[in-house]
Amino acid sequence: MVIPTPLLMMLSPIVVFLLGFLGEEMKIEKLREGAAVVMSAVSVAAVYMLYLMLKSTPDGILLFHLQAAPPLGACFEIDMLGILMAFSVTLLTFFATLYSVKYMEHDTRLTEFYTLLAAMSVGMMGVAFAGDLFTLFVFWELMCIASYVLVAFRKDLWGPIEAGFKYFVMSALGAAVIFFAMAFLYGMAGTVNFAQLSDALRGQPLNMWLYMVFGMLVVGFGIKSAIVPMHTWLPDAHPEAPSPISALLSGVVIATGLYGLTRVLFLTFDPGMFKLPIAFLAVLTMTLGNVMALRQSDIKRLLAYSSIAQIGYMLVGLAAGTAYGVMGLFLHVFNHSIMKGMAFLASGSIAHETGTRDIKSLRGVGKMMPLTSLCLFIALLGLGGVPGTNGFISKYHLFSAAFGSGLGWLGIMGVLNSALSMAYYLRIMQVLLASPDEGFKAKEAPVLMVAVTLVMAVLIVFLGVWPAPIIGFATAASEALVNGLSTFIGAVLG
Repeated sequence: MVIPTPLLMMLSPIVVFLLGFLGEEMKIEKLREGAAVVMSAVSVAAVYMLYLMLKSTPDGILLFHLQAAPPLGACFEIDMLGILMAFSVTLLTFFATLYSVKYMEHDTRLTEFYTLLAAMSVGMMGVAFAGDLFTLFVFWELMCIASYVLVAFRKDLWGPIEAGFKYFVMSALGAAVIFFAMAFLYGMAGTVNFAQLSDALRGQPLNMWLYMVFGMLVVGFGIKSAIVPMHTWLPDAHPEAPSPISALLSGVVIATGLYGLTRVLFLTFDPGMFKLPIAFLAVLTMTLGNVMALRQSDIKRLLAYSSIAQIGYMLVGLAAGTAYGVMGLFLHVFNHSIMKGMAFLASGSIAHETGTRDIKSLRGVGKMMPLTSLCLFIALLGLGGVPGTNGFISKYHLFSAAFGSGLGWLGIMGVLNSALSMAYYLRIMQVLLASPDEGFKAKEAPVLMVAVTLVMAVLIVFLGVWPAPIIGFATAASEALVNGLSTFIGAVLG
C-alpha cells in the first residue's frame, strides 16, 4: 500500500537538518529554530490527519506495508492506541521545541540539537505505529540513539557525559534483551508480526520458553520505562539533560517503553498470567520512587524520582488486565506527559534564571517569578492527584480499575503513595513561597518560555474540569487493544 501523506512527517529530522545547515551557511538567523517548530507542529497535524483516516475505516485499523506483506515485510498497523500515544509524543515535542527557542539560544551545535530532537520524536512515533517487532525495534533504536546524545548534549560538563554514558549502557542492555525476546518469539511463531504472533501464541499453554520471553520483555522494556529495580539510570540522566529534553524523557520516552510492554504483553499473553507480577512491580516502583523523591535536594532530581513513581501508578492499570485498566493507564500517559513535561520546563526556567537547582537555595523565587511558579504549582498539584486537575481524573480511573479487578490492595497502595507524594510537592511550594534570602534576586523567565508553560497549565486544569474528550479517546484506545484483538488480527490477516 502507498504510504499516506501524514506519515511523511517521519522525514522531519532530515528537513530540520537541511534547513538548519542552510541557515548556518547563509547566516539566516532563526531559520533552524523556525524549521524545528514548524515541523513539530506539522507532526501534531499529521497525527490528527491519521486519526481522521482511522475514524473512516470500518474496522478501525490502518495497514501500511513498507516492503512485502507479513510475515516477511515490515509494516505499520495503526489503531486508536497508536494514535493516542503518537498524539502524546507530538504534542509534548511541540511544546518542548517551542520552549527550546529561548532556552537553548546561548548553546552551540543547535542544528544538531533540533535534528536529534526531531529524530527522537520520530522514533517514538514509529514505536507507536509499528505493526511488528522488527519495525518497533528499528524505531526504538532511533529513539534511543537520539536520546543518548541529547542527555550528554552539553559535553563540556562532566555530569551530562557521565549520565549519558550510564543511560547508554543500561538502555543498550535493555535493547539487547528485547532483541533476544524477538528471536525467541520468532522461533516459536515463525513471525514477528503482532497479529500473527497473537494468533499463534495467545491462549496457548504456558511453558518455560513463554515464561522466559515474559521475563525478557519486562526487563527490556522495563529498563527504558524505569521500572524498579531497573530504574537506576533515570535519576542521573533526567537532571543532567537540558530541560526540554528532561521534559520529553520523563513525559513520553519512559511512557513509550511502557507502551511497548503493554502492547506486546496483551498480544502475546492472557492478562491472568501477568497480573500479579506486574502488580508487585507497580507497588515496588511507586513506593521507591516516592521515598527517594523525599530525600532529594535537587529539584530536577526530585522530579526524576517522581517520574519513577508515576510509572508505578501506570503499572496499576496494566496489572488490572482489563480494558478499563488500560484506559486509565493511557489516560495517565497523556495527562502525565503534560504535567511532568510542564514541571520540568517550569523548573528549567527557574534554574535558567537563578543558576541553581538546589531547592533550599530557591527560597522566595515564587515572588520573583510568579507566573513560572504558578505553572509549576499547578503541575505539582496535578501530579499529586489533587481534584480539579487532570492528574486526579486519571488516578481515579487507575485505582478504580485495581479495585474492580480484584486487586483492592493495589488500589489502596496507589492511594497511599499518591498522598505520600504530596509531601515533597508541598515542600517545593513552601520553599518557593517563603521569604527570600538576603541578596537573592531573580526575574521572570523570557516571555516565550512562560507562554509555553502557561498554555500547558491551562490544559492541566481544563482536562481536570472537562475530561470527557480525553477519556473518550483513551477508552477507544483501550478497547482497540483489549477487546478489539480479534478485529485487529482479522484486519491484518484478511
